[in-house]
Amino acid sequence: MESLDFTRRADELAPAVLGSVLWRGQIGLRLTEVEAYLGPDDPASHAYRGPGGRAATMYGEPGRLYVYLSYGVHLAVNLVCSPAGQASALLLRAGEVVAGEELARARRASKRPGAAELPTARLASGPGNLGRVLGLTRQDDGAPLGDEFLLQPTGEPVQVAHGPRVGISVAADWPLRFWIIGDPTVSPYRRGRTAIAGIHPQA
Repeated sequence: MESLDFTRRADELAPAVLGSVLWRGQIGLRLTEVEAYLGPDDPASHAYRGPGGRAATMYGEPGRLYVYLSYGVHLAVNLVCSPAGQASALLLRAGEVVAGEELARARRASKRPGAAELPTARLASGPGNLGRVLGLTRQDDGAPLGDEFLLQPTGEPVQVAHGPRVGISVAADWPLRFWIIGDPTVSPYRRGRTAIAGIHPQA
């Protein structure tokens, strides 16, 4: 079983993270899709312009959560990677609910009443849905792994593919999205709209 060394750069760590189970309370999510963002070297990263504002957590110690409001609507979560100051991170895009499905459905239904009818595979598919299933708040930003949030490598082999990131408008063709081949929870690929000058979204 490969050790999850969060001092490694996000794109190097990504394949090892897939298949691991992220626990928070009774919720267990088997991670099936992630995207790497490479700090000040990556124009699509929140850390591209330096450590000010919400990017401060990304520049901090590895092995922590970076939680942010995506498009003003959804809370999304990254795992901070690389030594402090380098600011690479893995955006968690999708997971399989392997424990706590009843609570996961209740959390989804709080925003979408029809969630009670969703297939299990769609409960935590997409960054916003994954964040809602975990019950994230802005206060979770900076939380360390190993306390309230526990990432458990399973050691089970998975087949991993990688390709362009989803829904971003700059560096859109960089092959920094990683997913488990054939897993039904993986979100569909959609290319971002044309880049808007001065905007560097982390989807």
